[in-house]
Amino acid sequence: MTKRSPVLSYGVEMRFAVVRSPAPSTAPNRYVRLVDAQAFALDAAPWLGGRETGESWTWSDGDLRCPVRPSKIVCVGRNYAAHARELGNAIPAEPLLFLKPPSALVGPGSAVNLPPESSRVEHEAELAVVVGQRAKNVAPAAALGYVFGYSCACDVTARDLQRRDVQFTRAKGFDTFCPVGPWIETGIDPGAVRVRCTVGGALRQDGATSEMLFDVPTLVAFVSRMMTLEPGDVLLTGTPEGTGPIEAGDRLEVEVSGIGALQIRVER
Repeated sequence: MTKRSPVLSYGVEMRFAVVRSPAPSTAPNRYVRLVDAQAFALDAAPWLGGRETGESWTWSDGDLRCPVRPSKIVCVGRNYAAHARELGNAIPAEPLLFLKPPSALVGPGSAVNLPPESSRVEHEAELAVVVGQRAKNVAPAAALGYVFGYSCACDVTARDLQRRDVQFTRAKGFDTFCPVGPWIETGIDPGAVRVRCTVGGALRQDGATSEMLFDVPTLVAFVSRMMTLEPGDVLLTGTPEGTGPIEAGDRLEVEVSGIGALQIRVER
């Protein structure tokens, strides 16, 4: 019988991904733990206690796929005061929540498709939180114990539709409007990382999660009062100032220190 490693624990710095399988006929994409250039296969999603199967292979950037498969994507608007001000909005007294559909997800190296319904689509670089266990009515002091890990994300937004509709569903919900990746990092301090976005190599956004109005423990606890967070669910924590338009042909990079960089392209 193949020996398997024990269930993965919280608080340990590890890197998990979904990569293209070397045997796609049986499973085109696999959950893995990454160690340098080696991918160690898991028998299930890591937030569900996936265990190593004993299989491993060499991976490259082109093998990476979207690392999350959530039941829901919960987003936080205006969580950086400077971003709220740049859009002419008031600073919220409590977290402003909205949802993106899982159908909006794409992975590293994929394309954001600009829809014909919008004439102004913008980037919003964000820290993504991946839930590790079911959370309902959790206390802020205990909230990080419900987090599995973190990734990079771009909350792509049709800004003209957002202003026209007032609410966010259509503007945020198009297919490809939620790139996440390149992988999930565990064991980092979510209150001490930088979030940056470059477009065509030019720096557009550069903020620190220490500037968030509501930190990750507060957000997890707050959301869990309204809805049960399930393992694998994703929480987008808001974007720093500097959001701006993207056009067909642009190359975006969302970088979160301690995690890595998510690279995406823009197409029409």
